[in-house]
This record gives sequence, structure tokens and C-alpha cells, in this order.
Amino acid sequence: MKQSEIINLSAAELQVKLTELRKAYMDLKSAHAISPIANPLQIRSARRAVARVATELTKRELQ
Repeated sequence: MKQSEIINLSAAELQVKLTELRKAYMDLKSAHAISPIANPLQIRSARRAVARVATELTKRELQ
């Protein structure tokens, strides 16, 4: 998910997106722990997407 897409979402949508992304990240991690996934770089991109959304939420709370 790109930063330009994240900026256009509302705070409520960001909360929903954050929970979805965290669940997807945890699913990827657990799947990789059981047996190696085909593309382990998916874990990195999922973690960074979670961080982007969380950062945007924090930024909006501070404004």
C-alpha cells in the first residue's frame, strides 16, 4: 500500500486497514514458521505496510 493511498483514507478506515494488515502479517509469519513460504519478502512488505498505516494514525492523533 502506497503512502498516497494511505493519506486519502479516513481515520476509521485506517483503523480497519491496520487490523487487516496486522492479521495478514501474523498469518504470513505463522505460515513461514511452519513451512517456508515461496516469497519471504512478503513478510517484509506486510510489516512495512503495517508501519506506514500506524505512523499515519499517530501523525493524525498528534495534529
